[in-house]
Amino acid sequence: MAGPCREGSPAGVGEKRQQFGSRFLSDPARVFQHNAWDNVEWSEEQAAAAERKVRENSAERVCEEKQVDYEINAHKYWNDFYKIHENGFFKDRHWLFTEFPELAPAQNQDPLKDLPLENKRSEVPEYRSSEDRPGLIIEEQHKFSSNSLGHETQTLPVEESVTQKLSHLEMCADEFPGSSATYRILETNSAYDPSRCFAFVHDLCDEDKSYPVPTDSLDIIILIFVLSAVVPDKMQKAINRLSRLLKPGGMMLLRDYGRYDMAQLRFKKGQCLSENFYVRGDGTRVYFFTQDELDTLFTAAGLEKVQNLVDRRLQVNRGKQLTMYRVWIQCKYRKPLPCRAAESACS
Repeated sequence: MAGPCREGSPAGVGEKRQQFGSRFLSDPARVFQHNAWDNVEWSEEQAAAAERKVRENSAERVCEEKQVDYEINAHKYWNDFYKIHENGFFKDRHWLFTEFPELAPAQNQDPLKDLPLENKRSEVPEYRSSEDRPGLIIEEQHKFSSNSLGHETQTLPVEESVTQKLSHLEMCADEFPGSSATYRILETNSAYDPSRCFAFVHDLCDEDKSYPVPTDSLDIIILIFVLSAVVPDKMQKAINRLSRLLKPGGMMLLRDYGRYDMAQLRFKKGQCLSENFYVRGDGTRVYFFTQDELDTLFTAAGLEKVQNLVDRRLQVNRGKQLTMYRVWIQCKYRKPLPCRAAESACS
């Protein structure tokens, strides 16, 4: 699975990985002693300043003609992004399995077993900063996480074409990519194994194009900094379509930009498309969420909340003595079991 880098050397074989989420800054004088601090609360002054900055950079909107271009040619702008940046940001991607243990359930673990509504947060990924391009490290996750979801970008080297496989599906209604597997996840990875994975390119917002898997067939769908690249008025239908692919008890896992993240505050006037939705200099777009907005999207799609938390992180560049405030939202939403309303009937 893909994920952001962590600074420093990875843990050695057999060595327990250091857990994030518990490094708190109690003494401001110690701020440069570590690369990052967890769950940093903002002062009233800082929150007010962030609101003012967003009002300022949202006052001037991109003209309608350009907005149409950014939508029609979204795939082109993301293709160009990947061609330029390729895969130069990540060192170790194990944080996904720490934050989302659902990706690798134990052999004897029932993946549909009920989870507490609010999981205790565990490890928080540590990102490498980019002074020249705020937020750049995180967007690179589109390379791994959204080729099969949100952007018609790269053609991955599958041994059979998508057309051939879809034709096969039409002939064999009971078979589909991964139909023989006991646990199925919708995600792509640049180093996937064709014997275990089926790669395809799909536009998350294309309502006329069917996914190459049937409804009620997937255990996990991963949305890592994917939904924020979708036009806001298309988000709900995209989530609705994805939710129908989940098995009862299956989960949708999301990590994305939160409101007032550093990347949002750094936008200049004239880059705002609509409220909290911006275009970068390279033509790629990004939205900044609140917890309530994401909760509405998922629950309106018939999913129930397992986790919805804000990760407020203070990143530190010790060499340049700079501090950077990041805001991300992490969510887990589950498709209810058919007998959810009648628990006694399930036992």
